[in-house]
Order: sequence, then C-alpha cells, then structure tokens
Amino acid sequence: MNETVSLLLALAAGVMLGAFFFGGLLWTVRHGLSARQPALWFLISLLVRTLTVLAGFYYVSAGHWQRMLLCLAGFFVARLLVTRLTRDVTRRDGTTAESVRGP
Repeated sequence: MNETVSLLLALAAGVMLGAFFFGGLLWTVRHGLSARQPALWFLISLLVRTLTVLAGFYYVSAGHWQRMLLCLAGFFVARLLVTRLTRDVTRRDGTTAESVRGP
C-alpha cells in the first residue's frame, strides 16, 4: 500500500476513534445523569471508550510512529469537532451551557 494512503487512513481512523470516544462521552453525560447508578455508568463508559481507543491506536499504528502521530492528530480533530458541534446545545430544561456557567 502506498505510504501516503496509509497515513491518510491513519488520520481518518483517528477522527473516527475520536468521534467514538467523545460522542460516547456526550452520550454518557446525557444518559448517566438520570441513571439510578451514575457512577457505574461513568466508570463502565470510561473503560469501554478508553480500551477501544487504545486498541484502535495500537492496530492503526502497526508499529509505525508516523501512523500513531496522525491517528492522534485525527483524534484531536474529532475532539474539536464534537466540542464545536455541541457547544451551543440547549438543554432539555431550556437553559444553555452559557447560562449554567454564569458570567
């Protein structure tokens, strides 16, 4: 496989891993707060998300530091995208994140 293609695939895999991790975090926060045992939800979610992402990094890198670096870069790009897409979301009770944080 062409080296450039494998590096671009590593970047894309990093974006997908980041979307899984941070999307899962968003889902956990939204559903875990109303759960009967929120600590258990958060702990299990953290373990599943972290182990999945670490296994993904290991598989994608295949021993090449360049692939690992691009996969990590894609992971942080996904973090920025998820943060930007969810920044101004209105909560169910009608308050926004800015009104909860205060001035």
